Amino acid sequence: MTVPGWYNRLSRFFKEKFGERVTKIPLDVGLTCPNRDGTVSREGCIFCHNPAFSPAAAKQDKASGPGDVLKHIRNFQWRSENRGELPPGETEPSPGFFPRNSYLAYFQAYSNTYGPLPLLERLYREALQTPGIIGLSVATRPDCLEPGVLDLLTDLAQRYHIWLELGLQSAHDRTLKLINRGHTFARFQEAVNACRGRGLYICVHLINGLPGEDTPAMLETAVRLATLPIHGVKFHQLQIIAGTSLEQLYRQGAVNPLSQTAYLDIICNQLEVLPAPIVVHRLMAETPRHDLLLAPDWHVQRAQFANMVEEELRRRGTWQGEKAGCGTGTF
Repeated sequence: MTVPGWYNRLSRFFKEKFGERVTKIPLDVGLTCPNRDGTVSREGCIFCHNPAFSPAAAKQDKASGPGDVLKHIRNFQWRSENRGELPPGETEPSPGFFPRNSYLAYFQAYSNTYGPLPLLERLYREALQTPGIIGLSVATRPDCLEPGVLDLLTDLAQRYHIWLELGLQSAHDRTLKLINRGHTFARFQEAVNACRGRGLYICVHLINGLPGEDTPAMLETAVRLATLPIHGVKFHQLQIIAGTSLEQLYRQGAVNPLSQTAYLDIICNQLEVLPAPIVVHRLMAETPRHDLLLAPDWHVQRAQFANMVEEELRRRGTWQGEKAGCGTGTF
């Protein structure tokens, strides 16, 4: 029986599926985005400055391409399992190092299905051949899923655990145009349906507090997602990052970031309408480059906020999916 305060955490999903904790290893392999290279736009999304969101990009810790992915993954595994940096003078673990834990290689920075297919295949396969890697998490856009890439991921999904993370941010076309996403909600729906039946796990990225959206609009985004064959969701609060187009709107007073209290209320409303099988990857964003964050600064960590969400759901006497219809997550 589902109890008040419950939501479907990613940690719980991994524990039930694999019997252990699974850790993501963030990678920046130097790929770009059609919303930056001129294919769709050169401006990018108005909120985007990737080093503010990607730990790998923030540290300028790029795997320069095939041949370098293995080194970056193994260095991360060493630091994770030995609680520290490599021994002095060493640039990578000894050949005898074998990880004790399980990991996903997280291709995180920019659009990681956007590139020549042979290059993408080399990057993915190199990561998957690294000891301890049980699958991939590939972040991308809904307009970067060419048939060849989907066929490749489908093939890999027969042997590995594959999450495809699709940036949507909002289900409202007026908002998508305002934030310069360069695609529509219909294009996102097409991408999700193209993934159906391929054995891929689909995680959708959402941003609450985008310009022009009120609470009903944000709730409507969750309601629309609840009807689609997705398997996960990653929530973010709108963050004003220095150097973005959004910074200008913020300084002009055209954007007012959500308060922590308002965001908490919205998240709980959205969880109530999302079917219980949908896995919650994240409830709030954190930036590894705090010096770039202009607002909001809530001084709360993800674990603390997760506890706040559970407390609020218990206070309401509700849980994830309590107001949802049936049926989601079909492969």
